[in-house]
Amino acid sequence: MSIGRAIKRRTKAAIPSVVLLAIAAYFGWSATQGDRGLQAYAHQQDQLRLAQLDLSRTNTDVDVWERRVSALRSTRLDPDALDERARAMLNLADPTDIVVMYGQGKKLF
Repeated sequence: MSIGRAIKRRTKAAIPSVVLLAIAAYFGWSATQGDRGLQAYAHQQDQLRLAQLDLSRTNTDVDVWERRVSALRSTRLDPDALDERARAMLNLADPTDIVVMYGQGKKLF
């Protein structure tokens, strides 16, 4: 019986240590693997860098388009030149225009 009592006594003495160790292990795991842990933080930092790259690309695109649109203001552009360029880009002609077709391989420019 003395062996059984010794085992019981040591088990009762070890229970608080095991419980505290389990709590510490839980908080340690949570600090690294949890929703707000170190790995989640690193993942969020990667996503932030990607979002900042997208933002800089978007800002560049916006600047390009703002320059293009500002060039179309009536104070800066000849309406005839705009009309001519739009027709060339869209490959369209006005019904009143005279169209001269060139042969194959005889390009004007």
